Amino acid sequence: MRLRAYAALSVAHLVFILLGWGLARDISKPLLMLILAATVAAAAPRLLFCALIASCAGDTFLIFGGTWFLLGMGGFAVAHACYVTCFVRGGALRDRRRVLRTAAPYAVVWAVLITLLWPDLDAGLRVPLACYSLLLTGTAVSSACAGLRTGLGGGLFLLSDSLIASGLAHWPQLPVADFWVMTSYLAGQYLLATGIADRYSARSTTTGAWSDVPLPLRASRST
Repeated sequence: MRLRAYAALSVAHLVFILLGWGLARDISKPLLMLILAATVAAAAPRLLFCALIASCAGDTFLIFGGTWFLLGMGGFAVAHACYVTCFVRGGALRDRRRVLRTAAPYAVVWAVLITLLWPDLDAGLRVPLACYSLLLTGTAVSSACAGLRTGLGGGLFLLSDSLIASGLAHWPQLPVADFWVMTSYLAGQYLLATGIADRYSARSTTTGAWSDVPLPLRASRST
């Protein structure tokens, strides 16, 4: 039922963007991650809940723009740190070969994007954006190593923020750019959250609270 609420509000938010209803768009935006957090709260590790609440804070700060933008970026940086920690604790990086195969193309994408964006970004945004994008790439890599659904979610999150970065660099934008930014963002967050929640729920039924148990102990309990 709550997933329907998230889907309904997501569609409404996208419609508000298309119609140019700025106030309705701004009011609905912070509610999206709150509803998603409430949806998965009963069957999710604490780190996922923290990631979604931090994302809600980031969404809220970004509404105001200007000097609030860096605070919004900070909120999302916390969210990505939570996501990466959650995936690492879940064992996503145990297979080193898979990690290398996954990380290599993402590293190339990160390096190319930063190189191209750098000269067109405001000086005050260059270092913060480069650091933030490393965390974002970390989420993309670790989520891909964890599974197909979460990997797609991490990739969509990366796409969404890449579209935002292109706007910061004053590159030509797609028509109704905010629509594409939010579509990829909302889908990415949904896939990340539900993917983690499902994995957590499945493992906790046999091994206890999966993501809150240290890796060596989890390994011994699962054998």
